[in-house]
Amino acid sequence: MKKMFTTLSIIAIAAGVTAAPNKNNLGPAKEENIGKVKAALPAKAPAKPKKARKILIVSRCEGFVHKNIPLGVEALKLLGEKTGAYTAVETQELDVFNDKDLAEYDAVLFMSTTRLDPTPEQRAALLKFIRGGKGIIGIHAATDNFYKWEEGAKIMGGLFCGHPWTAGCTVQVKLDEPDHPINECFHGESFKVKDEIYQFKDPYSRENQRIITSLDMDDPDTKAVKGGKADKIERTDGDFGITWVRPEGKGRVFYCSMGHNHHIFWDARILQHYLAGIQYALGDYDVPDEIK
Repeated sequence: MKKMFTTLSIIAIAAGVTAAPNKNNLGPAKEENIGKVKAALPAKAPAKPKKARKILIVSRCEGFVHKNIPLGVEALKLLGEKTGAYTAVETQELDVFNDKDLAEYDAVLFMSTTRLDPTPEQRAALLKFIRGGKGIIGIHAATDNFYKWEEGAKIMGGLFCGHPWTAGCTVQVKLDEPDHPINECFHGESFKVKDEIYQFKDPYSRENQRIITSLDMDDPDTKAVKGGKADKIERTDGDFGITWVRPEGKGRVFYCSMGHNHHIFWDARILQHYLAGIQYALGDYDVPDEIK
C-alpha cells in the first residue's frame, strides 16, 4: 500500500497535480494596517484583571474565509498586550477543545470562524469550559457556526441568516442600553458605521441574551438597506441585534457582529467596545448581563 501511494504521488507530481491550498493560510496582516491599529488602541482597560488572563483565539474556517482575519487576530492580541488585560494565542485546530488544553485559558474567542462543527467530545469540553466559569467571545462571523449543534448556537446567541447590509453599507447603530458599561465608549450616543451587518435566525432572541446595541431601524437609510440587499431581509420584527452579553452557567458570553471591514479594527470606539466585552467574558468586568 505504501509503495502504491508513493507511485501514485510521483505520477501526480509529474502530471502537475498538487494538493489544494489551505484556505486558512492568509498570510500576515499588512504592516500599515497594524500601525493604524496601534494608533487606535486604548491606553488602559476598563477593569483591573483579577489575575493574569489568557485567551485562545480560534481563526479556523470551514466556510467563507474573511480576508481581515489576520488583522483581527493581531488587533485583538495587541489590545490585550497594550492594556495588560490579557495575553492571547491563535490556533486553527479544534483538537485543542479538550479539558486538558482548555484549562490553560480563561476564554475562547472565535474570530470570524465559519461552519465549524466540533465533534461530540469537543462540544462536551467547550460546554464544561463555559459552564464551569470561563468565557466565550465571538467576533463577526462567530455566529456562522454550530448549525448542527443546538446548544452551541444558543450559547453564541444565534445563527447567521444573511447580511442584507453589505460591507459597503453605512448604518445607524442604536444603543439599546446607553448606560451599559460595555457601551461607555459611545458616550450615550448612537452612531454610524460602515460595515457588513448580519441578521439572525433562531435561537436568536431577546429572551436568550441581553442585547445592548442593534440596528436603528428608525434611520431611513438603514431601514431602506441603502446600498445593500433589502430583498434579503427575512426577519419581520425589525430586530437586528449587533452586540450582546449572556450568562451561561457560571460563565459568560460576549458577541459583537461588527468586524467585517478592515477599518473596524482601527476604530478606537469599537476597540474599546471589544475590550470591555472581552473583560466581561473573562470575569474581570462586572456588568449587567441578566436577561430582561
